[in-house]
Amino acid sequence: MTTKKNNFEEELTQLQKIVNNLENGNVPLEDALDEFQAGVKLSRDLNKRLTEAEETVAKLIDSDGTEHKLDPNNAAAPEE
Repeated sequence: MTTKKNNFEEELTQLQKIVNNLENGNVPLEDALDEFQAGVKLSRDLNKRLTEAEETVAKLIDSDGTEHKLDPNNAAAPEE
């Protein structure tokens, strides 16, 4: 893998390719294990980045700069 950090979409595409390769079953066992491990790592990284993005989006900022998180059960009302 390269040292350049891929963007979310590139990593998601890479994960989809890994899943397709594993589903097709045309990969030798050793390669399949390596791809599976890479897929698990990508999945965890993508999940973490998605969660961070959701948390960023789920904030309200008042005109005075005060931040409030949105209540996940009621997106219209900020948490107290």
